[in-house]
Amino acid sequence: MTDTRTPPGEEVAPAAGTVGLRGTAARWVHRPRSRRELLDRLFAVQSLFALVVVFVVAIAVSPRRGGEILFLDGGNLGNIVRAVSEIGIIAVGMTFVILLGGIDLSVGAILGLSAVGTATLMVDSGYGILPAVVVVLAIGLLFGALQGYATARLGIQSFIVTLAGLQVARGLARIWSGGLGIPIAYGDGPKEAPPAFEFLNGSINGVVPVPAVLFIAIGVAAIVVLRTTAFARHVYAIGGNEKAAKLSGVPVTRVKVAVFAIAGLLAAVAGIIHAGQLNQGSPNDGAGYELDAIAAVVIGGTSLAGGSGSMGGTLAGALLLGILNNILALNNIDANVQLLIKGLVIVAAAALQKLRNTVA
Repeated sequence: MTDTRTPPGEEVAPAAGTVGLRGTAARWVHRPRSRRELLDRLFAVQSLFALVVVFVVAIAVSPRRGGEILFLDGGNLGNIVRAVSEIGIIAVGMTFVILLGGIDLSVGAILGLSAVGTATLMVDSGYGILPAVVVVLAIGLLFGALQGYATARLGIQSFIVTLAGLQVARGLARIWSGGLGIPIAYGDGPKEAPPAFEFLNGSINGVVPVPAVLFIAIGVAAIVVLRTTAFARHVYAIGGNEKAAKLSGVPVTRVKVAVFAIAGLLAAVAGIIHAGQLNQGSPNDGAGYELDAIAAVVIGGTSLAGGSGSMGGTLAGALLLGILNNILALNNIDANVQLLIKGLVIVAAAALQKLRNTVA
């Protein structure tokens, strides 16, 4: 008699018409799908998992003083979030751009332009806080929108458009400031900024830095937008397949202009915060920030090809970079070695993306 039992470790593919089966047959049908879902869920939380791992490692290798872990000191943790707030805010805008399938190399220069504009308008032109902030935000919004228009309507790759935008923004900042940093002194006299602007360098109840509050608020708002709005669905659709999105009626040009405008606006927000924290605006501010923002997005699991990623991952990626920078500095690691380690982390994140695409 022939043994018809299934050998151990093997599964029998269900025959056609087994969709309504229950029990063992149903488990056969759903098991491969469940494995893929499990992998998708694991990759979905890769940035959070990596953040936890880096946090634990930071505690383990942190220097001690008087038996206390310096990394866990409240002031140090506050400094981490304060330091990462500007990059994090820029990374939020960068996430929209990369989800779209683009890139924005101009955001660091827009930050510098915005910092210069904030300092110049308040110190040299006598603007109050609100008018200065409105003007600077409008500049960032318009600059980003023009880049989005050039990308969408003229068909120029975003890499080229924003590379040119980087040069233009940096040049405008140097012309506006005369090539010099503009210090911000506070008071009620001429050449002094309103004292209330100092709140950006303060903290709430002496614990949570104001820039960190703004970063968290912007991050939460972005998460809500990506999860609940038709605009977000259009962004994902264009990043996944622009031609199919256009044939489906998605307003591709408007979405692209809006996304780059958001990136420019958030870079301007970061520039205002930067000026408030450093009490100056310099045309050289923000150099290299675009690379850190891209790194945060990649570490957060967003695909550089577009169409896949999450805002929560970006926030985790930004915090991971902040913790990594902090613990390396606490241990007096050479700056060149720090760059090497950060580069390896980014490569590892990109490798995970490749693995995810392979098993998908």
